[in-house]
Amino acid sequence: MGLVCSAPKVYKPAAEVDLGPDSDEHYISPIVKAPRVAGLPVKMLAWVLETPVLGSAVLYVLKKDNLVNKLVSDAEITEPPLFTPAHTWHDIPEQNVSLAKPGWSPAERAQEAVGCLPGLADPSSPGFRRWTIRDFTRAYSSGEITPVMVARRFLAAVEECSGPDLDMALFISYDPQDIVRQAEESALRYHQGAPLSAMDGVLVAVKDEIDCLPYQTTGGTSWLGKMRPCVADAACVAQLRACGAVLAGKTNMHELGAGTSGINPHHGSTRNPYHTGRVSGGSSGGSAAAVCAGLCPVALGADGGGSVRMPAALCGVVGFKPTAGRLSNSGLLPLNWTVGVPGILAATVEDALVAYAAMVDQSRPAHCQPRLNLPLLASTRSMPNIRLARYGKWFNDSSEDIRGCCDKALQILRAHYGWETVDVTVPEVEEMRLAHYVTMGSECSASLATKYLDKLDKSEIGWDVRIALSAYGSFSSRAYLNAQRIRNRQMYFHNKIFETADAIVTPMTGVTAYALQDDALRTGELDYINAAAISRYSIAGNFLGLPAITVTVGYDRGGLPVGLQFIGRPWAEATLLHLAYATQEACSKSCRKPMVSFDLLSKKD
Repeated sequence: MGLVCSAPKVYKPAAEVDLGPDSDEHYISPIVKAPRVAGLPVKMLAWVLETPVLGSAVLYVLKKDNLVNKLVSDAEITEPPLFTPAHTWHDIPEQNVSLAKPGWSPAERAQEAVGCLPGLADPSSPGFRRWTIRDFTRAYSSGEITPVMVARRFLAAVEECSGPDLDMALFISYDPQDIVRQAEESALRYHQGAPLSAMDGVLVAVKDEIDCLPYQTTGGTSWLGKMRPCVADAACVAQLRACGAVLAGKTNMHELGAGTSGINPHHGSTRNPYHTGRVSGGSSGGSAAAVCAGLCPVALGADGGGSVRMPAALCGVVGFKPTAGRLSNSGLLPLNWTVGVPGILAATVEDALVAYAAMVDQSRPAHCQPRLNLPLLASTRSMPNIRLARYGKWFNDSSEDIRGCCDKALQILRAHYGWETVDVTVPEVEEMRLAHYVTMGSECSASLATKYLDKLDKSEIGWDVRIALSAYGSFSSRAYLNAQRIRNRQMYFHNKIFETADAIVTPMTGVTAYALQDDALRTGELDYINAAAISRYSIAGNFLGLPAITVTVGYDRGGLPVGLQFIGRPWAEATLLHLAYATQEACSKSCRKPMVSFDLLSKKD
């Protein structure tokens, strides 16, 4: 760690930055000088940072060494700040879509989405296949299997996952009596020939950052559920409940969403079903792992910095974050006001579409309500002239296995569909990552400090999160304002790129799931090198409020999943779902079964 101050960056006006493939803009790979620490060193660092004078000095050096001061806090930026990533609605022509009517109920939207899907896959086709919403609906409608049978199998599977042999730590809380009650009500509706929708009786898990009765919302802590009572379902949960979904409990998460590993010293560290010695990712790791293991075809997450998409990629499932404002934030813990939104983890793109259709917020007045296009996935093959923007230096800043899988997927898309990949420059990627970190941290600190943290004994907070909170509370008003100026610049850059491309394509993470080490289980860990690599491609979706989706395109040499990401224009979710579905189908033959996997529709008792 050096003490010599380097000159702050002076940004040229955004309009003067070259976005072409031959741009001379310098790409900065994340520069992380902090070594991994866990166990006693994590405790010692937390104590140091919480010491008034010494802590401030150490934080200053850490921020300087990791370029926060140079690229954000002290930088000279001409653009005005942009405080929220809100996007005004304008009609975007999207190919092969069905227009949903504004007055439709969640159940009607879900049914319309089912009508947009192609036929069910042939069960004998090669590659591992998870059960989908339609598989459950068909089984319930035939009477072969009932929602109650599935609910009881789910509870047995969760019990097995929670035992000492697996110790998966998927759920923070689940109520067997409530789950069976919901399933019994669904079974009665099927018996009467009157299911509410295609999601009736389908299990949906909910990240413990989202309100869902009868549970308290802990945010992955040991204390928040006691201080903030849950009095109603979150809006997105209420919409799924109106469709007849069986809400299956609250999934584990990184404490306060303040990490990318899913390691939680209070509720256990969620393990990856593809390799139980690896992390699930965070912060929606419990939801991703539950879908991966076959416990439910859909789970809800919250995405403030890739927290849905990163664990989805590491666990080999679909992760979908819609445009900011497309889903209601009502009932979501207000940890990150301008970057956090609900998101969907799903077994397939088709399941993501059905859940998304049900959850879309249609509560705004008609004149400012964005149009809801649902993609006709059966006609994805007939979509010509798709252009995918790729920034080579950024795309290739990932492991060799990830680059290989993602490059191969793009070659397959070109061969199967004729879709073109165009080279562009996405400037200031590392600057955007650091500006997002300043924004997210400042908002989290402001949201929690007076109402909760100032009243807490710090011993109730995990050691790694205590360190994160110390960093969050250290950012100045100038740092926050400059971060919003960088947001304005990035909004301009991305809008210019979308003038000539339908989506930006990247790997979802820079590394696959890394080892879950024993010394981190009780204290958490600081592994900023892996954290920076995992979050390398996730930031634009949150910082700029853009829709983004990840889908599995292969596996590394150790058998761990690799995800490809599409980032789209505001409100162009239908196009993203088309792209993800095409990718899913092109790569489906290589899909592998996880080490931990449950078959809830088995005809064997």
